[in-house]
Amino acid sequence: MTSTLPDAMAAFQPTLPLAVGFSGGADSTALLLACAEKWPGQVHAIHIHHGVQAAGDDFEQHCLTVCARLGVPLVVKRVDARHASGQSPEDAARRARYKAFEAVALVEYEQLAIKNIAIAQHADDQVETLLLALSRGAGLPGMSAMPSNWQRAGLTYHRPLLRVAASSIRRWLAVRGEAWIEDPTNGDEQFTRNRIRARLLPALDATFAQFRDTFARSAAHAAQAQAVLLDVAAQDMAHIGTPPVIALLQGLSRPRQANVLRHWLNTAFQTVPSTAQMTELLDQIADCTTRGHQIRIKVGTGFCERKGAKLHWYNLTVLHY
Repeated sequence: MTSTLPDAMAAFQPTLPLAVGFSGGADSTALLLACAEKWPGQVHAIHIHHGVQAAGDDFEQHCLTVCARLGVPLVVKRVDARHASGQSPEDAARRARYKAFEAVALVEYEQLAIKNIAIAQHADDQVETLLLALSRGAGLPGMSAMPSNWQRAGLTYHRPLLRVAASSIRRWLAVRGEAWIEDPTNGDEQFTRNRIRARLLPALDATFAQFRDTFARSAAHAAQAQAVLLDVAAQDMAHIGTPPVIALLQGLSRPRQANVLRHWLNTAFQTVPSTAQMTELLDQIADCTTRGHQIRIKVGTGFCERKGAKLHWYNLTVLHY
């Protein structure tokens, strides 16, 4: 069920001290206030200056003012979040943020031993993420949407507000008389996520009153199924070896071949094949019945190639054997 902010915070029990990602927007403002009240003296804030908006300096100054009033130590990390050709601005900003969080934890917070970071994504963000994944034809990983907590580079991230609606967060702030800043890009409908927020969420609200709960349940089912597939992939990986032996791969069903190959490529090389690339790779593996049959096709950010009895992946500069 969709939760209230106080209920969500009552259930949130991270290891302290805690850092909170603080943009100055409504969601992160509410999270920072709630955390600072629950654990006085144990909460720090991190503001990421993305360097892509003229208003970025104003956001930073707002965050400095809020944290000074709350008595919460603030670290401002400036990053270059400009996106590369073919990369979405949202993806570039997300990658820059997590690298910045890791850098802050390693340098500024090293002596404080802060290993837990809270992020203010909420129930509406979860729905938007799921709809984006469905629009792109995503599989179970995409349909699982956002986890409530996860680990990366030695840090544990938390999303304690993931079951709280955006409107509930803003009502909580309004009752307290708290102000926040609005990112002007949030209203720019050239971005798909903003179009979903502006057009689809109101329609869903009018048609399916409980859509936040039901969508979250579907995402949880997808995440559970994906966990099973990862277990199967790990078992199959132990069987076929690393790098994979082609003859052993051929002994698996085609869906299990796809599952274990995605697992191998993602865990070993952090690359994800497209559906078309995986289909071609599976066809080539099926046709590989003679010693002279060659495999060399584009997969993810590199190439898969047959070397003797095994399948190898490499990029243009580093060979992986």
